[in-house]
Amino acid sequence: MSTFYDLKADAPTGQYDFATLKGKVVLIVNVASQCGFTPQYKGLQALHDKYKDKGLVILGFPCNQFGGQEPGTDADISEFCQLNHGVTFPLMKKSDVNGDNTNPVYQYLKNEKAGLLGLTRIKWNFEKFLVDKEGKIVNRWASTTTPEFIDGEIAKLI
Repeated sequence: MSTFYDLKADAPTGQYDFATLKGKVVLIVNVASQCGFTPQYKGLQALHDKYKDKGLVILGFPCNQFGGQEPGTDADISEFCQLNHGVTFPLMKKSDVNGDNTNPVYQYLKNEKAGLLGLTRIKWNFEKFLVDKEGKIVNRWASTTTPEFIDGEIAKLI
């Protein structure tokens, strides 16, 4: 992959083409339904509602690699998110964010923006990557960083 916009991801309805994200601010989060950080879905949805008409796209990537906290099917995950957290932003198919089967989006993100101490691996559910309107990964936050904290960073980029 040469640029962010060359990426594609598997969504429950087919391929999600990142070329459609040109000129938008994007927040990418690896998510899980049975995690201590799962309540962050509400904050992510609030960001989506606040900025979707101003060019923000939030993409959730369900992942079961951390404590088996996303055991359901893609349909189960979607239903859980809609019923319990009112999620309307796109969720991709469940995939790996670390290891030999890392999905291409996370391979790219981790190469472009290492975490604390230069580590590239995703440490837990709900790590966040913020991408500007030019497709540059401008920040990466740990699971403990809330969506509310990120609001100001998004506002600067919109």
